[in-house]
Amino acid sequence: MMTSTTNEIFGHRVVRHIGVVRGITVRSRNVVSDAIGGVQSMIGGRVGAYVKLAEVGRQEAFEHLVEHAKAAGGNAILALRYDATEIMPGVTEVLAYGTAVVVEPQ
Repeated sequence: MMTSTTNEIFGHRVVRHIGVVRGITVRSRNVVSDAIGGVQSMIGGRVGAYVKLAEVGRQEAFEHLVEHAKAAGGNAILALRYDATEIMPGVTEVLAYGTAVVVEPQ
């Protein structure tokens, strides 16, 4: 699956627009991440425990997005974006979305 944050993929042309596709996951922090993150935040700088948690959430949402696009018949996703919303303290929804299309080489 080709993906792009732009509205085109260099060297390819869109032959069919399928529409909006998305991948959603909901992730929560755990006691260990909070403890490690709390210590790291007191020291300052990069908070690795939360970076890993954010990356896992984004990767999971991306994988669901790709599945959705494939199921709809697409072979590429354009205008790929991420969004995150805290549903409640410690629980975050991560959304990956874009436009599923069919592309072919120019």
